Amino acid sequence: MGQDEIWDAGAARRYDTPGTGMFAPETLGPAVDRLADLAGEGRALEFAIGTGRVGIPLAERGVPVTGIEWSRHMVARLREKVDAAAVPVVEGDMAAVVVPGRFSLVYLVYNTISNILTQAGQVECFRNAARHLGPGGRFVIELWVPELRRLTPGQEAVVFTAEPGYIGLDTVDPLHQRVVSHHFRFEDASEDAKVFRTEHRYIWPAELDLMAQLAGFELESRHADWSGAEFTGESESHVSVYRVRDAARVNED
Repeated sequence: MGQDEIWDAGAARRYDTPGTGMFAPETLGPAVDRLADLAGEGRALEFAIGTGRVGIPLAERGVPVTGIEWSRHMVARLREKVDAAAVPVVEGDMAAVVVPGRFSLVYLVYNTISNILTQAGQVECFRNAARHLGPGGRFVIELWVPELRRLTPGQEAVVFTAEPGYIGLDTVDPLHQRVVSHHFRFEDASEDAKVFRTEHRYIWPAELDLMAQLAGFELESRHADWSGAEFTGESESHVSVYRVRDAARVNED
């Protein structure tokens, strides 16, 4: 199933959960604060802007935000909230589309780089970020840490969430670094479940750093969350900030 089929009109309608989940103030607020600080006085480009969960509040903070988005349905949902003058969006592949101008910040949040299902494609995503950044520009990625330690030998699936009305289950292919997330939602008055699946290629932090190096970045910081908590061996996710390497240093290497 392609990304255009996964992120269809129904998925776009269900994506926004105002005040809860990834839209909860305690989740969204620190992300917007940190990105606004990193953007400074410059422009920001969001890869996979979706329905504008982060891009819209960041623009409301005074940061000029442009987005790239694959799904026209997600863009249509965003357009119900703001017009193109407030948050311009270019439709297409975030690993290939080039937006005119230069930016001080490119960012990719909530595990979305893992929607690119090949290592080569993920490297191209880094390279496309570099194309849009001037000297000292930053590329920020929010990503989960693979939880393979939860799998016992021979086990191929793990439940990551179980709550009333919803069960989340991951099936794992360690050979190809693939995860398929199965989202089962149960209606109150029915025993039938609605199933929504998404496929991902997971990336280890060290592999992500090598991708950055290949694209001309260096790691500036890594924390466990947007609030700046220390990243440790027990962290389940990370926010990594990469900076365009100084041209003189690149020439010396």
